[in-house]
Amino acid sequence: MKVLTSESLRDLYLNFFKERGHAVIPSASLIPENDPTVLFTTAGMHPLVPYLLGEKHPAGNRLCDVQKCVRTGDIDEVGDSSHCTFFEMLGNWSLGDYFKEQMIPWSFEFLTSPEYLGIPAEDIAITCFAGDEDCPRDDESADKWIECGIDPKHIYFLPKSGNWWGPAGTTGPCGPDTEMHIIRNHAEADKLGPYDFDKAPAGTFLEIWNDVFMQYNKTADGRYEPLKQRNVDTGMGLERTLCILNDKSSVYETDIFEGAIAKIEQLTGLKYGEDEQITKAFRVVLDHVRTATFMLGDAKGIVPSNTDQGYILRRIIRRAVRFGRNLGLPQGALNEVSKTIVAKYASVYPELVANAAKIEEELNKEEAKFSKTLAQGLKEFEKVVASKAAGDKIDGVTAFHLYDTYGFPVEITQEMAREKGLEVDVEGYNAAFAEHQAKSRAGSEQKFACGLADHKEETTKLHTATHLLHAALKRVCGEEVNQKGSNITEERLRFDFNFPRKLTPEEVKAVEDLVNGEIAKDEPVVMKEMSLDEAKAEGFTGLFESKYGEMVKTYTIGDFSKEICGGPHVERTGVLGTFKIAKQENVSAGVKRIKAVLVK
Repeated sequence: MKVLTSESLRDLYLNFFKERGHAVIPSASLIPENDPTVLFTTAGMHPLVPYLLGEKHPAGNRLCDVQKCVRTGDIDEVGDSSHCTFFEMLGNWSLGDYFKEQMIPWSFEFLTSPEYLGIPAEDIAITCFAGDEDCPRDDESADKWIECGIDPKHIYFLPKSGNWWGPAGTTGPCGPDTEMHIIRNHAEADKLGPYDFDKAPAGTFLEIWNDVFMQYNKTADGRYEPLKQRNVDTGMGLERTLCILNDKSSVYETDIFEGAIAKIEQLTGLKYGEDEQITKAFRVVLDHVRTATFMLGDAKGIVPSNTDQGYILRRIIRRAVRFGRNLGLPQGALNEVSKTIVAKYASVYPELVANAAKIEEELNKEEAKFSKTLAQGLKEFEKVVASKAAGDKIDGVTAFHLYDTYGFPVEITQEMAREKGLEVDVEGYNAAFAEHQAKSRAGSEQKFACGLADHKEETTKLHTATHLLHAALKRVCGEEVNQKGSNITEERLRFDFNFPRKLTPEEVKAVEDLVNGEIAKDEPVVMKEMSLDEAKAEGFTGLFESKYGEMVKTYTIGDFSKEICGGPHVERTGVLGTFKIAKQENVSAGVKRIKAVLVK
């Protein structure tokens, strides 16, 4: 087999298909466009679905690329030798052009030719679709592999659960596939019959490539209709292929992670591979920091939040922090590891370099936020489990307390519980969460002045928008910006703040974009009562503090706004409409005034 680096493997693959008439296209964003069914781009085919359905691609009907992907369904498996949440997929496509008769010989050539990967044919196993009521057994693919030189005893048939590629969402292009595996244990492989592939002991095979033959479109009612054009969609996992070619036992031992491993070793004094627990912690940190770096650095980069993609990002970063602490990584270390990732991929994904400052800021901010309460939360967790026996459950109220007070996503609590042989009452957690939201809604209905002319619906919306405006001004003009007064009617809000000059047109747009971005996220507005000292400790902005009593109401809007307030608020930002700054005025030396409206 040919020994390759990640850079040379990418080039070899793209050049192979470029020489065969394929246009090289760039990787799409990790954040899918116009597809509410998935949070991230999970496969190379995802950005190409319209073209697989028949639209003409501007680059032609033969394409190839290296696509950034994220899959988090196996996040609990990260730490073993092969699972990653972020990975790169080498892929090529035929949009109604060639089909099985051409793709399978090309796959065989790229895998086995000394000019390319040079993998011995006898070390390759193939799986094909076994057939069911939707589609017959894929003997065409099996016969073509045998014709190329694959030993018939190394061809196996699997049902739809194993060799059928479904649509990226719930509907769309799909069809039978044929998968290429490296045989890592010939003695076990040779015992298997044609339908026994799933009976092989773990480690017998390692899949590296997948040719999908899209012949059907799955409809909303579950039917499989023939596609107008037959397509080929392939995917070769870059990390796993590197692992095989370089005779490594783990994807984490390839050149991709060399710099990151060296940085963690430098920061901790530990050695990767010195024992099982240390190795697992290394791998979790390596994977999760890489994934977070790509999420934050994407052209449509996201930030940690409590919903959707932002929740996944937050969970990944906080899981990295937890395992990093097991290694003794100091606070701020995740960013140091991230810098090695940016450097490694700089020539391939320049957006990481362009967004390096944002990656650093958000990673440090989220790590610092979780680190404040991590030690306390772990102590609380240990108290809880001290009285439990194996198989017991942690009740839902306790799990919610760990989330609400210490910032532990319920998935982290579940993972820690599994490590202790325990379970978590997730239904109870969900019930406690719902009760908390109900109380927050009830609290928001209480009426106080807060500069409001009344408590009408539109006035309440503008009051909530004022919280977003305040937070946006801090981000655009500096954290030293603070509210100096407000007056809110049902027609407009008026907000006074300390600042030496009027905002430039660019700053006005930046503030508007930030506020409207939070509105578009439809963030919940969450109320929580606590002592004034607790609110200060947790970073809530407090204005005119002399008016507050010992207990205060705090309002949190995602990760964007945290304020002490007593007035009415909407339940979610999505009802606000579009925020627009209508006018700026001088109030006094060093104090400026903004008047703004909400447009339906």
